[in-house]
Amino acid sequence: MGVALTRSAQWTAAGHGAKTLEVTPLNEAIVKEIIMFVESFIYKYPQEANYVFVEPLEWKTNLDPSAFGSGYAVSGTTVKSEEADKNGEPLLYLSVPQIKIRSFGQLSRMLYIAKNMKLKEAQACIEANRNPVAKILGLDYNIISEKIGNSFVSNILDKITKDDDSESEIKMKIALQLKQLDLHLLNHSLKHISLEIRLNPGTVKNDIELLKQFSGKGKQTVLESIEYTSDYEFSNGCRAPPWRQIKGEICYVLVKPHDAETLCVTCSKEGVFLNGGKTDDEGQINYERKGEIYKDLVTLLKEKSAIFSENMSKQEIKFSEQPQKDQPNEAPKEEVAITHKASVTSRKSTQEKNRINLGRSQLTKRLEPSLNWRTSVSSKDRNTLRDTQVEKHGGKLEKSRSSVSPGRAQLIRKSVEKIEEIISDSSSESEEDEEQPDHRQEANADLPSEYWQIQKLVKYLKGGNQTATVIALCSMKDFNLAQETCQLAIRDVGGLEVLINLLETDEVKCKIGSLKILKEISHNPQIRRNIVDLGGLPVMVNILDSPHKSLKCLAAETIANVAKFRRARRVVRRHGGITKLVALLDCGKHSGEPAQSSLYETRDVEVARCGALALWSCSKSYANKEAIRKAGGIPLLARLLKTSHENMLIPVVGTLQECASEENYRAAIKAERIIENLVKNLNSENEQLQEHCAMAIYQCAEDEETRDLVRLHGGLKPLASLLNNTDNKERLAAVTGAIWKCSISKENVTKFREYKAIETLVGLLTDQPEEVLVNVVGALGECCQEHENRVIIRRCGGIQPLVNLLVGINQALLVNVTKAVGACAVEPESMMIIDRLDGVRLLWSLLKNPHPDVKASAAWALCPCIQNAKDAGEMVRSFVGGLELVVNLLKSDNKEVLASVCAVITNIAKDQENLAVITDHGVVPLLSKLANTNNDKLRRHLAETISRCCMWGRNRVAFGEHKAVAPLVRYLKSNDTNVHRATAQALYQLSEDADNCVTMHENGAVKLLLDMVGSPDEELQEAAAGCISNIRRLALAIEKARYS
Repeated sequence: MGVALTRSAQWTAAGHGAKTLEVTPLNEAIVKEIIMFVESFIYKYPQEANYVFVEPLEWKTNLDPSAFGSGYAVSGTTVKSEEADKNGEPLLYLSVPQIKIRSFGQLSRMLYIAKNMKLKEAQACIEANRNPVAKILGLDYNIISEKIGNSFVSNILDKITKDDDSESEIKMKIALQLKQLDLHLLNHSLKHISLEIRLNPGTVKNDIELLKQFSGKGKQTVLESIEYTSDYEFSNGCRAPPWRQIKGEICYVLVKPHDAETLCVTCSKEGVFLNGGKTDDEGQINYERKGEIYKDLVTLLKEKSAIFSENMSKQEIKFSEQPQKDQPNEAPKEEVAITHKASVTSRKSTQEKNRINLGRSQLTKRLEPSLNWRTSVSSKDRNTLRDTQVEKHGGKLEKSRSSVSPGRAQLIRKSVEKIEEIISDSSSESEEDEEQPDHRQEANADLPSEYWQIQKLVKYLKGGNQTATVIALCSMKDFNLAQETCQLAIRDVGGLEVLINLLETDEVKCKIGSLKILKEISHNPQIRRNIVDLGGLPVMVNILDSPHKSLKCLAAETIANVAKFRRARRVVRRHGGITKLVALLDCGKHSGEPAQSSLYETRDVEVARCGALALWSCSKSYANKEAIRKAGGIPLLARLLKTSHENMLIPVVGTLQECASEENYRAAIKAERIIENLVKNLNSENEQLQEHCAMAIYQCAEDEETRDLVRLHGGLKPLASLLNNTDNKERLAAVTGAIWKCSISKENVTKFREYKAIETLVGLLTDQPEEVLVNVVGALGECCQEHENRVIIRRCGGIQPLVNLLVGINQALLVNVTKAVGACAVEPESMMIIDRLDGVRLLWSLLKNPHPDVKASAAWALCPCIQNAKDAGEMVRSFVGGLELVVNLLKSDNKEVLASVCAVITNIAKDQENLAVITDHGVVPLLSKLANTNNDKLRRHLAETISRCCMWGRNRVAFGEHKAVAPLVRYLKSNDTNVHRATAQALYQLSEDADNCVTMHENGAVKLLLDMVGSPDEELQEAAAGCISNIRRLALAIEKARYS
């Protein structure tokens, strides 16, 4: 069941909350199949239905306790099943809204009780329990199923039937039944998917290419521009990443209509739809669907753009005539991959035929995801690479034929490597890569002579003796192996297999020659995947045990190049490579060579450097980080950090920087006193070393003790001085990040003020990339917590650039800039500037942002703005729909958003007219619904808001009618004094109503308030005493009325 939910079910993209199942026909079909299985389980397998799960399945339910009848003990908001385990624990326990179920029998009965709500309940259960098999049968089952894949059944049988008892037998039967359900769901999904396929990559590509020809400036064009988000095309014609191809997605397109904002569109086999757009500066796409699915791109654009629809109707004749008008001498798109001229001609002919019908062909087979890049460079991109500018004439791109230069191949290779890293880090280490075999390139008469020469040398490698082999290897090494043509020539003729086989011989010279070539060509993403497919990594890992240091170095360097993607890193770990690479860091200590020779010392350093380089590549995954730590890598890295060799320090610090994202590593880094050496190397003249040291400090400075160590070892001054060099943006991002995290400590902020770092940071608020701006604004936000620094920022003109950044879209930047603007608004002088620049309106507009963190940060920033504005009430009313927006945010599920909005409402409600308006918008019932919370931060601000809202009309009575009083009394049992103060003030205001006094007395408020009358907090004393006084007066009045 776990495999089907992971691979077939369609989940929303990762955001701030938990992933949920998308509302799609496929998901609905999967959930219905699971419901049918569970409902029939109690009848088909009565013995297994009584099996008690290892852990309960738990989720938030919408079932009402009154729906449960016989067989259940119902008490208020709780339900317990009479059926219990051997320890007396009920197999079903409901405490609204949480439900826990521990057997299939109870699951089946729950679905029967749910009736029409069973689909929602099943979906909620699946979303809350992403790995139900592990909870039902235990982690042993989960571990085995992850490790052994197709041999699952036999291994489960061997493991579970070791204990000859009835429970193990039942467990075995359930395991097999769940496995059968998994296979059934996968087959059912495939059948369902096959019926929905409509588009294919060829159809989509033809649509886009035709639209490009009719796009550009001018009233007659259908679009301003249309372009792919990625220039890299897979062998199956798709441009979407492999993990999205599995979901049927083909490519992503940025479309700029004449009368609308830029649209980010997903083209998939199911149709075309708008996605969430680009989410950050790296150009990543928010893949989650926004809106309905259209049958093709033209239909979507007609719906979104009136001008497109109008101009498209004018161009329809041209679209049908265009293939006939194309000149025969027009060059087809060139490909970096070299192919037969005949193939090119055939492909061009096919494209000409496909142009006649725009997006009308149907796909008859399932798209296959591929990891094999076919780098297709359009004419626009060719001109961009050469001239960095594209000239358009009459809506058509100027075309030019150019050959693939080594420089451009290298540029493309770097882009591919970057995308590979995204693929590598996008999923957990235990998942399998979805890769397809490489499609070999065919020969072409235009191939350079080097291609044929290398192929001849490979033939000598295959059939020659030892001497011929060594000569062939040396000759091959003389070629420019950084050139893609040479790399692919070796692969296409079977050279990789020969080179890997040579690594298993006893001849050291052959091994060295082979590794030198593999080290060079493994920079190519296709080559390194082929090396892994051919089993080259385990052989290289074994070479790490060789007594020859040159072999160790070359093997480690090659592993460093190959381990750029997840599957390769996993192979290295599973064959013991991490332990051996860690041992290389200490190779000098155990060297049997003469210690007096500097040559041997140099080799030891080189071996350690290569080992650190390989560990740096492998440390991208969590499992490898743990393996490095368990192998004792941290003390060795700490020792190497004291060396003076810069080429050694860079991979060592790079490895530490990668690993410092884990808490265990940060604790070990402190224990090994690594911070001192990181600070020392900040003074190096090597910019790359400075960058990695700063990044490592950025990762470690989450901890207060580390921030103090950076200050004590004199690390703040070099960080401040590095701000003055803004040419290297990567280093600047790392340095500003380290300053941001160090600024969390007030003592460090004082030092930065002495070093004039705050003024420099203000100067970096303009003309910088977003990764730098996020850190700069974050640092200023921390510095703004002190009055002196707020004055400095204002005098340096920092308010205006901060307000200007409020119009961005980068989530992390918006969170930081709202915090900084809010901190500056504490100063009345700064608040005047913010108001004049329309900063409050911009903050208010961010309350509509889809990201909860941005909403919450903007709301917190609005609080000081309202407090310090001259005419706050009028300012708030001037925002059209602003008050209604704030009140509606009380429907959010995010606790931080709710707490911040309550704080905003508290400040808004200080104005009586605004209080009347938000009362009309229904603020009282919404606040009352939030009263049953255990979050102390929300409790405090909610109580303050209720206290303030009681000062209008009959709101006091309304809070009582909506049952907000009794939960407030429970707040007095909190351990937070701030909650006590706010609650006592709210209860004091509510106690002005007689019914509320009765409710407070019934819930034991008097005793709790009596204890608080003796509090050292005067406001708390006064509010508690006032509330008790009101309750007492009511009691006396009732007593008097009774006797009179």
